[in-house]
Amino acid sequence: MTPREQPGTVADTLAQDFVKFAVEAGVLRFGEFKTKAGRLSPYFFNAGLFDDGAKLARLAEFYAARLVASGIQFDMIFGPAYKGITLAAAVAMELARRGRNVPYAYNRKEAKDHGEGGTLVGAPVRGRVLIIDDVISAGTSVRESISMIQSAGATPCAVAIALDRQEKATDNGADAPWSAVQFVERQLQLPVSAVATLGDLLQYLKTNQDPALGEHFARVAAYRERYGV
Repeated sequence: MTPREQPGTVADTLAQDFVKFAVEAGVLRFGEFKTKAGRLSPYFFNAGLFDDGAKLARLAEFYAARLVASGIQFDMIFGPAYKGITLAAAVAMELARRGRNVPYAYNRKEAKDHGEGGTLVGAPVRGRVLIIDDVISAGTSVRESISMIQSAGATPCAVAIALDRQEKATDNGADAPWSAVQFVERQLQLPVSAVATLGDLLQYLKTNQDPALGEHFARVAAYRERYGV
């Protein structure tokens, strides 16, 4: 993973701005939410709620800015179905707006036997391929993407996500000593670039001027203490 920049740097400001944006857009919510692992989380991030043109364009700006700051070298973008499809298109458009025009592709869940056929749509998958998604929950989507990219003769080179929850993955129903992002980095050998992390979220809750948001800090901090990596 690209090292988190120190407080006061441009990239650290980027993360704080993103958390603020996600909260104001209603994408990052607080309360009590049951995760796929059966945990009761005090916050929930649903990228599907970046659901209009303005929000999606702003989201793409954050991804593009983080990718530029990361220094990751890639030749094209791949978005796994379904959320990755919109993200890949939006980020490719934002990069083009910034002067870097890269192709993108995505997969469909079921192969077509007519038209262009197959499961891949968009530009030919070749060269160094950046996988883009909203979060990494179990690494399943990343593994499937790696398989499709390699089958096309290309090389997966990195993964870009919006939020790294920095919490333990589950392994056969038990807490694992690693997170899903760490699994991708260590076992699948792909660097992961996140726009923001759970640590950034905690920093935002701790320093923002809204008392109502500040009230969530203790619960989120306790959750990280129990399940964090």
